[in-house]
Amino acid sequence: MLPLGTAAPAFRLPDTAGRPVALDDFKDAPALVVIFMCNHCPSVKHLRDGLAQFARDYLPRGVG
Repeated sequence: MLPLGTAAPAFRLPDTAGRPVALDDFKDAPALVVIFMCNHCPSVKHLRDGLAQFARDYLPRGVG
């Protein structure tokens, strides 16, 4: 676990559609939220609606 405020290391990972996403893709965003989770795990499926709402609330504000 990294301490809060630690700069994110450079990364390039596939998104849920298999497209590559890199930290540099969000260099102009005022903030970036990165969540590493298994999207088909039964114990986290209950988060899906809340995360979708979070995205709808914050994407218009420029959060990546």
